[in-house]
Amino acid sequence: MQKITTFLWFDDQAEEAARHYTSIFDDSRVVDIQRYGEAGPGEPGSVMTVTFELAGQRFIALNGGPHFTFTEAISLSVDCATQDEVDELWARLGDGGEEGPCGWLKDKYGLSWQIVPSKLTELMSDPDPAKSARVTKAMLGMKKIDIQGLVDAYEQ
Repeated sequence: MQKITTFLWFDDQAEEAARHYTSIFDDSRVVDIQRYGEAGPGEPGSVMTVTFELAGQRFIALNGGPHFTFTEAISLSVDCATQDEVDELWARLGDGGEEGPCGWLKDKYGLSWQIVPSKLTELMSDPDPAKSARVTKAMLGMKKIDIQGLVDAYEQ
């Protein structure tokens, strides 16, 4: 069991969100569902928490009510090997959500994700400051990251 687990507060969509996320990522599953009892504060029998795994990493989702909402102050960053993976995750996680700049998006539950091709990190880490600056400038002009656009900027 992992020592630290990300805990996500939802209004009342914890199970729906967990099932949505586990349908997107390989090696993912719902592990456990806990329900509110007579002591509340939720409706007895309704979902309290959902423990789930995404790509082998454990999360807990809580139906805690409307008291707190997600902000961009926290996001889940996904390392992508190919443009196809970037495209698929961008479409599936972004469906019903909102695109942001530089590979960020909010899903339909308001949770922020960074869909990041590993090629971006590689190109931005180049010791030539002019090359990494061109890559950074290209990225800043993108919503969904386009790997070929990054490579083109790098090779200018």
